[in-house]
Amino acid sequence: MTRTVIIKGRVVGPRTVELAEPLPEQTSEVEVVARVKTSGRGNLSDVLRSFPPGTRSKEDIDRQVNEERGSWG
Repeated sequence: MTRTVIIKGRVVGPRTVELAEPLPEQTSEVEVVARVKTSGRGNLSDVLRSFPPGTRSKEDIDRQVNEERGSWG
């Protein structure tokens, strides 16, 4: 039987992960799925807020969208 638990940890070597808490039961085998957190630019809304403001008006953007929709035939 397989049971899934989520335990945070950190990489301490290329093949070694240190868990923040112990496994809930003694076991001899586990399967590890890693969701690697990047120390990048943050979430999408933070990235979008970091961009400089645009120079186009709402009317200009709406006009372009309507022209494109009109070309769909």
